[in-house]
Amino acid sequence: MSFVAFSSLQAQPVFEDALGRKITVAKPPARIVSLAPNITEILYALDIGHRVVGVTTYSDYPDEARQKPKVGSYVNLNIEKIVSLRPDLIIGTYGGNPKTTVLRLEALGLPVYVTRTETVDEMLTMIEDIGAITFTSDKAGALANTLRERIDGVTSKVRNAQHPLVFLEINAKPLITTGSGSFQHEIIRLAGGRNLAGDSPARYPQYSLEDVVKKGPDIILISTMDRSGLFEHYKAQWMRWENIPAVQNGRIYFIDSDLVDRASPRIVDGLEEMARLIHPALF
Repeated sequence: MSFVAFSSLQAQPVFEDALGRKITVAKPPARIVSLAPNITEILYALDIGHRVVGVTTYSDYPDEARQKPKVGSYVNLNIEKIVSLRPDLIIGTYGGNPKTTVLRLEALGLPVYVTRTETVDEMLTMIEDIGAITFTSDKAGALANTLRERIDGVTSKVRNAQHPLVFLEINAKPLITTGSGSFQHEIIRLAGGRNLAGDSPARYPQYSLEDVVKKGPDIILISTMDRSGLFEHYKAQWMRWENIPAVQNGRIYFIDSDLVDRASPRIVDGLEEMARLIHPALF
């Protein structure tokens, strides 16, 4: 979480980032490089996409972001390309962008602000922090408040409902799901479900089919980045296990991975979609 202070000598706002470093920003940044897809989405949600001059490989939302110059993947950044874009602000992510790269960019005299978010609440705070450092605090505050209201709308509806057991498949071979330290675990909980792998300390544990069959999920959600129509194929693999409640009741659904993976405003879209799938009678 950042805070804003003002230098008595320069009268310039100073921000502390997730690495504990202090970054001075003298005026609204006009050339911003985003080092992660979720940061790109936030910048566009704040209506400053026109200030973005560089993004990472998978920054594909909104469509306009696809046309921006690419600076590599968020784990393998092209420092020369970033420097060539002459940014007056670079926004990165803790745990995603290599710290060594951040420090190299800093050593080159470029202002790099690192964000950190592991929960939905922290995502909302991150929006406000990015709003502050880009001089769009009013817009960011309004956006965060709207998202909070939507989250509250979901949780209030599911609060007194029974919470079915949910298995979220994020990879088929090997079979991988989401544990207690993941964003998806929190989304399942907020949407009124119980995560089948919620007792796993691993963020993305590997499961065997036998484990899933034994626990008997009421709902199976398949989240995939694949856009080639393989959902029906993945679903068919589960339909062979007729003793799973989710199979018996026809409750195997697809959910767009972008809506539950990225710490951006669209994660609230993912929450609302997941709540509709888990509690269709309430939505």
